[in-house]
Amino acid sequence: MEFLRTLETLLIGLGIRLGLPLALTALAAWLLLRLDQRWQEQARARHAKLAVGAARHSVRCWEENDCPAEKRASCPAYARQNVPCWQAFRESTGRMPEQCLGCSVFRNAPVPAAIL
Repeated sequence: MEFLRTLETLLIGLGIRLGLPLALTALAAWLLLRLDQRWQEQARARHAKLAVGAARHSVRCWEENDCPAEKRASCPAYARQNVPCWQAFRESTGRMPEQCLGCSVFRNAPVPAAIL
């Protein structure tokens, strides 16, 4: 009988010593996963709001600059026509080319609404 009591005490101690930290870690991981999903949804919503203003823009930079078909084939803006050309360049190379700053497509683009 004393052996069972000792075994029970040992199992309860191990359960508290190991089980409780594991359960708290799993709970924290689950909460962080939900938080990350919420942040991802908010980022997608902000990106969609920015793309709406660009989608209304009918003039494309490759049309304005009369780019040949060979140049268009390697152009990141031509590959992603749902995104403003300067944003496609910025996302692919990490910076916006100098030529975009003086381009009439960039200068005449609608300013996106403030995102809060």
